Amino acid sequence: MTAPAAERVRILVADDHTLLREALCELLGTEPGFEVVGQAGNGAEAVRLAARHRPDVVLLDVQMPQNDPPVTVQRILSGDPRTRIIVLTMDDSPQLVAQLRAAGVQGYLHKSVSRDRLVAAVRQRTAAEDDGLPPAPQREPAAGGLSARELEVLHWAARALSNRQIGSRLGITEGTVKRHLRNIFGKLDAVSRIDAVNIAIDRGLIHR
Repeated sequence: MTAPAAERVRILVADDHTLLREALCELLGTEPGFEVVGQAGNGAEAVRLAARHRPDVVLLDVQMPQNDPPVTVQRILSGDPRTRIIVLTMDDSPQLVAQLRAAGVQGYLHKSVSRDRLVAAVRQRTAAEDDGLPPAPQREPAAGGLSARELEVLHWAARALSNRQIGSRLGITEGTVKRHLRNIFGKLDAVSRIDAVNIAIDRGLIHR
């Protein structure tokens, strides 16, 4: 039985390996309630197709041509913040994981993941349900001495959000945001938000 349109999960698959990408599309296309709406072979194409098709889920490889992963994620989400981006990759470096989570990625799966695990991840409907996904590989400090949460705070500070707005985005209090910023200033030897953002960008910890 075909799932009603409102219940279908519309998927965009982005991977530069044609054989793998087509196999993923075939696999997902056989699952009840899934509809593959597009395939992309590089980051720029992923952004363009996401804007055109407005998928519910983007399966994104990070090692593609024309692809700065955090920037690609941000561009996709700027077109539709409701899009859930799941990274499917062989790269599990802690710094990349932290950057992608700060950029808005909601799932991070290694390419060795089982079919059942992949399907379950794609089928999730809300960020809260993503707690069941395999945790992103992390070590402390996550990147440049900053924790993953501090990178998230700095990511939104770079977009000129107020402390209250950052807290709302991350589900934490304004006071907690201020504490994270104080820690960031100390770790980066920064004297202000702008200084911290510029230092982090220079070190490749975040992207504008």
